[in-house]
Amino acid sequence: MKSLLQSDKALFHWLFNLTANRDCRWIKWLSKTGDGQLYLIIGLLLWYLEPEHGDLFLYTALLAYAFEVPLYILLKKSLRRQRPCNQQTNIAAHIVPSDKFSLPSGHTAAAFLMASLLASFYPIIAIPVYTWACCIGCSRVLLGVHYPGDILAGAALGIGISVLSLSLF
Repeated sequence: MKSLLQSDKALFHWLFNLTANRDCRWIKWLSKTGDGQLYLIIGLLLWYLEPEHGDLFLYTALLAYAFEVPLYILLKKSLRRQRPCNQQTNIAAHIVPSDKFSLPSGHTAAAFLMASLLASFYPIIAIPVYTWACCIGCSRVLLGVHYPGDILAGAALGIGISVLSLSLF
């Protein structure tokens, strides 16, 4: 376990150093697409414009996020892993995180949840939406607020909740 944590920190440092002394506006913008508002807009647009599956997509997404958000909060408060920018004095994050704990990544969990739902309902867009979710996860590391392991945990949480929600409908 210790070597896994060391590898996670080493990979974080390598990735974060790619953004040292760089303009990170596009990374911040990409990360912001995972804040949550876009998910509601997507769900409402599909509900309104897509008569075949739009309503079922919206209901499934609402159920999924009703599971994901409390579980994410419970995990974050239970595991209490410090963010890299809070744990290491030589790391100055490019953004101010919303809280002090990093595991799992909520942005990544929500992005993979949405990507998984979209890919299930609309398989033709699977590659773009999963690519977008991966980019959101990577942006969180590049901005200095998550370790790569947090991203993997967030992706697993999002996909797991998606699978659970889809199985209920």
